[in-house]
Formats: sequence, C-alpha cells, structure tokens
Amino acid sequence: MPDTQPANVAVKVRFHAPPPSLQACFTTFYLTEIDVPPGEQVTDALQPEWANLRFFSGERPCSWIDGGDRVEDARFVGTGPSSRATNFRLGPTRFWGIGLMPLGWARFIGLPAGDHANLIADGDRHDSFARFRPLADSLTLRPEDEAEELARIIAFFEAIPPIDPEEEARILAIHAALVDPEVGTVAGMVERVDTSQRTVERLCLRHFGFPPKLLLRRQRFMRSLAQFMLDRSLKWIGAIDQHYHDQAQFVRDFREFMGMSPRQYAAMPHPVLERFMYERARVHGAAVQTLDVPAGAITPTD
Repeated sequence: MPDTQPANVAVKVRFHAPPPSLQACFTTFYLTEIDVPPGEQVTDALQPEWANLRFFSGERPCSWIDGGDRVEDARFVGTGPSSRATNFRLGPTRFWGIGLMPLGWARFIGLPAGDHANLIADGDRHDSFARFRPLADSLTLRPEDEAEELARIIAFFEAIPPIDPEEEARILAIHAALVDPEVGTVAGMVERVDTSQRTVERLCLRHFGFPPKLLLRRQRFMRSLAQFMLDRSLKWIGAIDQHYHDQAQFVRDFREFMGMSPRQYAAMPHPVLERFMYERARVHGAAVQTLDVPAGAITPTD
C-alpha cells in the first residue's frame, strides 16, 4: 500500500438498518460515495470481516489479498469471511454494500463458508454469488433512487426462505458467544452455547468460515484494532484487548491478520477506512462489522 494518497479524498456513507425480519442476517446496508481528484486513486485496506456483497457504479475497484485472490473491473464484488486484510484501489465511485452475518451466509448462500474463506470474487463470474446477479442488474445507484433501491434490496432478501429454526438458533448462539468480550476460549464458547465442541467446530467452519479458535483470536484482535482506530491517543498498549497475555502476542496476531506490524499500520494513511469507521461507530454503534451483536440470539437446547 502506498504511503502517499490524494490530497483531497471525500467519503460519504449512509447506513441503513435491516428490517426486523432480517436483522439477524445482516450487519448493515450501506451506500458509500468516494470522490478523489480527476485521474487519481485512493488505496486502503479492509480489516478482517464477515462476508460482503458490493455493487458499484462509477470507477470499479481493484481488490486483492496479498498472496491470494485479485479482482479488477467488476461491477459486483462478492467476498467470503476473511482473516486477512483486503486491499483496494479505486477512483471516484458509488456503491451499495451489504454485510452478511453468519446466519445471512447460511440463509442466502447456503454453501460451506470455510470453502469461501478469504475469497474475493467477481460476482458475475463466481457461481456462489449467481443468485444475486438479478439484484445487481436492478441497481442504478443514482442518488435519486436510494430509497427505492433500499426497498428493492430488502424485498429481494425477504423473498428467500429462512433456514431450519434449530440450525438458526445454534448459529445465533455461537455468534452471541463469539462477540461477548468475556468469552476468550473455545471451552468457554462451548459452555456458553451448551452443546458439544464437535458441533461448535462443525458449525463454525460451515457458517462462520473458520475454526472457533481462529474466530476468537480474530475477535480479540478486532476489538483491539477498532479501539485504536477510534482513539489514537490510547496508542497500541492502551488498546490491546484483555485476553492478550502480552504485547508480543498482539504483535504476532497483527502480522498474521494484517500482514504487517502495528507500527507499520499506524504510520500509513487510511483515508477511506478511518472515516468509514468513525461514521459507523457514530451511527451504528460498532466501528466494524465483526463487533456487531446478532439480533435475536438465543441459546438452543442440545
């Protein structure tokens, strides 16, 4: 990622909460506008997150994971759950973003999330995202169409039937345990969900994309990173999550999840992500989607 960025980068984002019928499936629906001077591009990196669908109008992004997938010139980009940074470079653009929680992945995609971990794909070419192409076709992303398109997005997803209620309850219970800062071990998650460790591991791989141990590590890392990004006065030592044994352990996680040291990351400009996170925290309550608490979470009986 370059150290220099365009002098003037304007980022506007509007978050729309899903209706009650879909709240457990999505983080948010968000419409983002990015404006940079003519002929220039901005570069930034998304942190590890849940799966997303993004529909673009204007300049299309170049997106990549170091050593992994790369997508260019796609009007519809689909991603799986990630445990690594997703880099992007783009010019002036406008896009709808849809964040899929694990229950949303189970209901609307229904394929093993572990097979799509750290995936970036052209949604018009990858079979796993084929059902969303008619939605992509219907979106103009004109400013005057925002309310109508939001209603169209909601109607599209409401028309897809829910999954088995028992499976839904298990997914929500695991998700609720995962986002609880007091749960720091797989044993603690298993106890909270009140089912077998084998079941927790199976469901995590199928619907969350990763084994429970990695999910918990990602969670403590994201709590730390979000805290730092929202309040730089803390410095890293003040932002580190309670479940870290020491700073060295945090640095190891940082290198694994972001591909660089905390010092390198802090020294880089983040013209898109910083503004997005501040606005998300202000409007939605959580700066990043991995910290969103799933609506309607209950503990199932085993």
